[in-house]
Amino acid sequence: MVTVTGYSLRQNQKGEDFYSLTLNGGIAIVQSKNSGKYYATSQQCSIPSTFDEQTCKNFVGEKIPGSIQRQSCESYEIADKQTGEIIELSHRWVYLPEGASMEEAIFEGDPQEVLP
Repeated sequence: MVTVTGYSLRQNQKGEDFYSLTLNGGIAIVQSKNSGKYYATSQQCSIPSTFDEQTCKNFVGEKIPGSIQRQSCESYEIADKQTGEIIELSHRWVYLPEGASMEEAIFEGDPQEVLP
């Protein structure tokens, strides 16, 4: 199960506004590659929606069957919000509906391209 924890206003490739839902996959314990110590984190991702802002607000806290999975992608750089350090990543986190396979998620394409 994943939980809707928020939403945000975005724009599609045509410049049209839409809302995306922020999903959280729950707590996970991982080991630091640098220190070897364990810490708690959670996987998060966002998915586009056809909802208006009020509907998005109403869904915050709602549980949805499925999980958030790691998906390989082309390398990209991000800045660590706390340290400013530039990090290179080659994965992203994606929502996987219950019963779906990662192959289905990979080959479905970018849903933002088909939003109205």
